Amino acid sequence: MGAVKSAERRARRGIPYAEPVTDGALIGPVDPPELHVMTYNIRRRMAHTTQHSPDLWTRRRPHLQTLLQREMPTILATQEGLPDQLEFISQVLGPGYRRIGRGRNADGDGEQCAIFFDTRRLALDDWTQRALSDSPNVPGSRSWGNMLPRIVVSADLTDVATGIRFSVFNTHFDHFSRSSRARSTKMLNDLVEATDVPAIVLGDMNAGVRSAPYRILTGGLLRDAWTTAEHRLTPAWGTYSGYRRPKQGGKRIDWLLVTGSVTVEAVGINAVRFEGAAASDHEPVQARLTL
Repeated sequence: MGAVKSAERRARRGIPYAEPVTDGALIGPVDPPELHVMTYNIRRRMAHTTQHSPDLWTRRRPHLQTLLQREMPTILATQEGLPDQLEFISQVLGPGYRRIGRGRNADGDGEQCAIFFDTRRLALDDWTQRALSDSPNVPGSRSWGNMLPRIVVSADLTDVATGIRFSVFNTHFDHFSRSSRARSTKMLNDLVEATDVPAIVLGDMNAGVRSAPYRILTGGLLRDAWTTAEHRLTPAWGTYSGYRRPKQGGKRIDWLLVTGSVTVEAVGINAVRFEGAAASDHEPVQARLTL
């Protein structure tokens, strides 16, 4: 929250917290056999936010709309979204998209790790939501030191243009507990190893690329899209800016990982600003992939 307060103070003084970084789509809609995949922590709507704060949802909402309408990814994995925010995204993407996922709480309410996908291109075979805990099939369960319920949503999809089946995983690791992140990493790694099709892992891991979770995940079947892409479309922005000016070489805590049968043609960290304002305190990570 310190970054939010700092950006709010700057806004009151009339100082922009970032210059526009990109104009137009970073990747935009793609044609088969390519897939455009995006992971994005959209920042939950906070109840008590001042009118001039860059964190105010009603100020951020039109920027998110513009960004998504420019990009129209084939797959969008979001973190922190509340039901009304996700319904807004559904309206922005239009009726050709479907959303899967539930709230992380026991009653299905609360923050979600939703997966949106273009039904004109992808068919849903199955999907599952698991708690990141010792009781993954018990909604709202907590273990390993995480203060809040944490989840992973997986989708089994078929590309109707190519007939190729693949799996997508979307998650949000705990921000406080290193133990929880370590155990969540093992569970996620086991889920990827259990699948016999190409896999894409998306999420806010709350850990940098020098962390143990990163070493474990990229030391097995998964590869980091950023390091293996044929083309990088942007500088290596940190993916958490807290509404500040994007920082080159900053901490990259939002990851897009793929198994070896997925080719990463291009990747970018979309630090777009709209007259100095950001749509979220995180930057989305986007890639153009082929299976």
